[in-house]
Amino acid sequence: MSDTLNLTKEILGKLVAFESLSGLSNLAMVSYIREYLEQQGVASSLSYDETGLRANLYATIGPEVDGGVVLNGHTDVVPTRGQEWSADPFTLLEKQGRLYGRGAVDMKGFLACSLAMVPEFKKQDLKRPIHVSFCYDEETGGFGAPVLAEDIMSKSMTPAIAIVGEPTGMRLVTGHKAGFEIQTEFDGFEVHASDPGKGVNAIEYATLYIDKILDIKAELAAKPVQDSPFEPPYSTCNIGRIEGGIATNITAGSCVINWEIRPIPGDDGYAILDRIKDYAETVLVPKMREVYPEAEIRTKLLADVPPLLASEDSPAVNLIRKITGSNTSEVVSFGTDAGHFERVGISTVVFGPGSIDQAHKPDEYIEISELKRCLAFLADLAVHQSN
Repeated sequence: MSDTLNLTKEILGKLVAFESLSGLSNLAMVSYIREYLEQQGVASSLSYDETGLRANLYATIGPEVDGGVVLNGHTDVVPTRGQEWSADPFTLLEKQGRLYGRGAVDMKGFLACSLAMVPEFKKQDLKRPIHVSFCYDEETGGFGAPVLAEDIMSKSMTPAIAIVGEPTGMRLVTGHKAGFEIQTEFDGFEVHASDPGKGVNAIEYATLYIDKILDIKAELAAKPVQDSPFEPPYSTCNIGRIEGGIATNITAGSCVINWEIRPIPGDDGYAILDRIKDYAETVLVPKMREVYPEAEIRTKLLADVPPLLASEDSPAVNLIRKITGSNTSEVVSFGTDAGHFERVGISTVVFGPGSIDQAHKPDEYIEISELKRCLAFLADLAVHQSN
């Protein structure tokens, strides 16, 4: 296993060197992965975003039959701008049992483990395939995963299980909340602030809109779900960003807010969103148009990340427990791509190396011991798929 660990480190170093920031092209990184797989005798296919600048990758090791296991991770990383790193974030650094670099834990470490194990997978007499799949733009809303999930389901063989290798400390995660990323734009009417009643102040109406969000937020918090494994045990709302106006002596002609809803499984996130949109359309917009007929409020759903809530007897849960011998499971507060695979009928869990506490931070790292644990699990998975 030492040779495989060394290969994992080598691959991780190359993956970290790609500045595969969300929203930018990941084709260079995908090209490297495809070339590596070709050297191992493994063909791969791609599915693209609408621009053709970002791609998902999917490859199969073993027989082309149903019942395979998909190892999934995302290629994109969050920016380092404004963070104080001790060294170049895009050069992998090994120090005191840790590997430092942007994406080392979230989640190129799992990608590197999956790729390093391909030669070992090929040595096994697999009865059911192991698929590797890598998505674009998970960090900004999970845009690549639904494209990949649809692509997978269009193929001749259907996987039974997906393992999304987000950092969980190699603990079984069976659930997380959904995530709605939303942008609301307010079009008002600019006038001199000496007589603001002649204008429509977009910022003022944005604050009323935000007040409605906060009212619903408080309402949700007042009705926690009893015995829920989630913390907090209710759906949440958050205002993340607001921008508007050009000067203090002019009524703001425009304003934009970015906000989110994180529905707990069982809550209807669309219904929550519709309540807020209905308030804007029936209360706020008519008041705005009394002054300026072309005033408008537009709300866009930028991303819809489905929840995950795997049942205790699901194939994915049973697989992890059979291989690891662990009977425990937990839920997490962060979102993943797992729900997209569950949505198309692939039994899915989240299970991967490293700690989420290290993600997105300066001097991000993954413990080498975590990579070893992941490689050992993948070796056992290969044996399982051979029986």
